[in-house]
Amino acid sequence: MKRLLLADDDAGMRAALDERFRRRGWQVDLAVNGMDALNQFRRVLHPLVITDIRMPGRDGFDLMREVRTVSPHTAVILLTAYGCVPDAVQAIRDGACDYLVKPVSFEKLELAVEQVLRRAQQGSQQTEILVGHAPAWQQALERARRAAETDADILIEAESGTGKELIARMIHRLSRRSAGPFVALNCAALPEALLESELFGHARGAFTGADGAKPGKFEMASGGTLLLDEVGEMPLPLQPKLLRALQEREFDRLGSNQSVRVDIRIIATTNRPLEEAVRDGRFRSDLYYRLNVIPLSLPPLRERREDIAELAEHFASLYSRSGAPVRLSPELLARLAEHTWPGNVRELANFVRRAVALSQREEIGLEAFDHAKAPPRSPRFPEWKPGLSLEEMEKQLLTMTLDATHGNRSRAAEMLGVSLRTVRNKIREHGLPPRSDYVHD
Repeated sequence: MKRLLLADDDAGMRAALDERFRRRGWQVDLAVNGMDALNQFRRVLHPLVITDIRMPGRDGFDLMREVRTVSPHTAVILLTAYGCVPDAVQAIRDGACDYLVKPVSFEKLELAVEQVLRRAQQGSQQTEILVGHAPAWQQALERARRAAETDADILIEAESGTGKELIARMIHRLSRRSAGPFVALNCAALPEALLESELFGHARGAFTGADGAKPGKFEMASGGTLLLDEVGEMPLPLQPKLLRALQEREFDRLGSNQSVRVDIRIIATTNRPLEEAVRDGRFRSDLYYRLNVIPLSLPPLRERREDIAELAEHFASLYSRSGAPVRLSPELLARLAEHTWPGNVRELANFVRRAVALSQREEIGLEAFDHAKAPPRSPRFPEWKPGLSLEEMEKQLLTMTLDATHGNRSRAAEMLGVSLRTVRNKIREHGLPPRSDYVHD
């Protein structure tokens, strides 16, 4: 069961969030202030801490610093009823994974949790990006290392599951900006109406519900690196403002005419060629050339088959239970090397993780293909009869496609021939139940 520590001196807020998270399958430990939270954390190292900032005794900033000292990999999200731009920027630079201003909807908090934990999981597996000796992979790593020595913007074009964000983090660690923040924003994960505010921030009163000023990702990443994940999903109306920010390293917060200057390096990623989007009129050519100063591509796993066995053994070691190392048989390694792995390294990692979790032996053989893969789902052919509404047909087709891709929204979008943003909007529009295995890439 997923577990989090929630610290807030407001009993009503604690009760409301406790109920919502428990309904989502979380185990929630509640703390009434920072000291209470710290004592609980020292007994149980939670993977996620959500804390109010202003609390009696130790405040949220103190709690975050102590938590990060005890467990650097724990994700921390700060909540505050007093939106303050300098506080938000400092929070991110001190190690907070996100900073949200109350009142915050549970849906927005849940989205922040999903993104934070995904980044934390990737960060804990960063050694995987160095695994492999295939020439194409080594060439990509060497190009990334050379790019890290510059301050130029970078565009990474590669299939989903190849490690785009991990490479971006490696570039940041090797750059002169490594002491600064690394801030990531998935351009496909937010509704168009919220994306501008997330990028550039907003002034108090900029829109309904903007009770305080809030910095955007550009401002939070100043002095470091900003990752624009799936930049190809950026809405056309917002692209001119992004272009100006990239050209001038200057922008205006939403609802403000006071310019903000930043010192920042941009790394953008996309899982489909942006040149196609430019030709189709879905992406500005001037923005494409501004982002594509240093192009970088990553080979799919099928083009580095000689690395599959090494990667599989790496994941087997990573996921083995403490004190019980697991080996993969030569027969299994040979079979893995023959597979096409359309989900690339992420799919291989998930396969090995399931195999290790379900195995009762010290060596895993070909039986892994019988019990480690997700059981095939029964095909569900919709009963499309005359008179069925187009809306219901669309809902059934979307549900079937998500089932077929095991909840992978990017692959569902590719199968349906639409954008990832469209799939996400349709999930919400049709009221499909939230599923933990709906993923972005």
